[in-house]
Amino acid sequence: MKVLTIIGARPQFIKAAVVSRAFNEHRPDVQEIIVHTGQHYDANMSDVFFDELEIPKPDYNLGVGGGTHGQNTGRMIEKLEGLMMDIRPEWVLVYGDTDSTLAGALAAAKLHIPVAHVEAGLRSFNRRMPEEINRVLTDHVAAILFSPTETGRQNLLNEGIAEEKNKLVGDVMYDASLFYKDKARKPLLPEELRIKGDDFVLCTIHRAENTNDPQRLKDIFHGLNDSGETIVLPMHPRTRSKIADYGIAIPENVWVIDPVGYLEMVWLEANCRLVATDSGGVQKEAFFYSKPCITLRNETEWVELVDARWNRLVGADSGLIASSIKFFSPEKMRQPLYGDGDAADKIVMEL
Repeated sequence: MKVLTIIGARPQFIKAAVVSRAFNEHRPDVQEIIVHTGQHYDANMSDVFFDELEIPKPDYNLGVGGGTHGQNTGRMIEKLEGLMMDIRPEWVLVYGDTDSTLAGALAAAKLHIPVAHVEAGLRSFNRRMPEEINRVLTDHVAAILFSPTETGRQNLLNEGIAEEKNKLVGDVMYDASLFYKDKARKPLLPEELRIKGDDFVLCTIHRAENTNDPQRLKDIFHGLNDSGETIVLPMHPRTRSKIADYGIAIPENVWVIDPVGYLEMVWLEANCRLVATDSGGVQKEAFFYSKPCITLRNETEWVELVDARWNRLVGADSGLIASSIKFFSPEKMRQPLYGDGDAADKIVMEL
C-alpha cells in the first residue's frame, strides 16, 4: 500500500513523524511518500532538525510559500495533482488545518483518492480564521477522519458526517510529548536571567488576530507587564516586526529570546509555572506537561481544556491577563482528555 503524506509546517512534521514510526513498527510493507509543500520556510529545519527528532526527511519539496492564502493553496493543488497522478497512492494523509492540509485534501478528492485527516473535527466556530475554513472543508472531503477528542467526534456528527467515517483515536501530539519529553534540552538563555525551577511564565504570540491589531498587541504587553512575573518570550519574527512597526516597548519583566527548536520548547513547557499563548498546539502541550494555560484569544478549538479548567480564555484584556498570570490555577485533577499515547498505532491500524 502507498500512502502519500502531505505536510507544510514544522509542527506537522512532528505529528507525521509519530505516525511514520508506527508504520515502520506495525506495517513495514507500507510505502510512505512524504511531501513538504514548502508552505513555511523554517531555517531550523536543517539536517540536524530531522536527525535529532528522528523525523523522516521529505521525498519531495514543492517549494510553495510566501504568497497569499489563495495563491499558496492554488499553486499547491496544481503541483500536488501532478505528483498524485504519477504516484497513484491508495491514501493521502493530511494533518491539522494549514493551507497545505486543504490543498492536499482537495487535490486528492478531485482525483478520487481517499483522504485521511488527522486532527479532524476541531472547531473554533470563528469563520474569520483561515484555519477554521481549512478544517471544515478538509473534514467534508475526507474519507476517514481521525478525531483527537470526543468533542471533535461530536462536532463531525453534528455536521452530518457519517459515524462510520469518524474514528476517535486520541491526539498524536500527546504521543509526541511522551516520546520527546526525555529528549528535551534547556535553551540558551540570557546570563542575567536566573531561572530556578518553575519560577517563570512561558509566553508565545504569533497569530494574526493579535499581531495585526496594534491595540490588541499593546494590551497583551500591558497585561504581561502588570503581572510582575518573569516572562520568557521566544519571539516569532512576525511579532518582532509588528512590535517595531507599532512602537511597542518591551516591559522589563519580559525576557525576549530568539525562536527555539522543538526540543528546547519542550523544556520550556515542562519547566515553566504557567503558559500564556495564542497557539493551539502550545495550549495542548501545556496540558500534557501539567501546566496551567491562559489563552490570548477570544475562543479556542481545544474547548475541552477550558471545560476541564486547565485553560482560561483571556483574549487581549490586560487586566485579565495580569490577574490570570498571577492567580490562575487548575481547579481539577488532570484528566486523560487526549487518549492513551497510542493514537498513531490506531491510525495505522485503521488505514
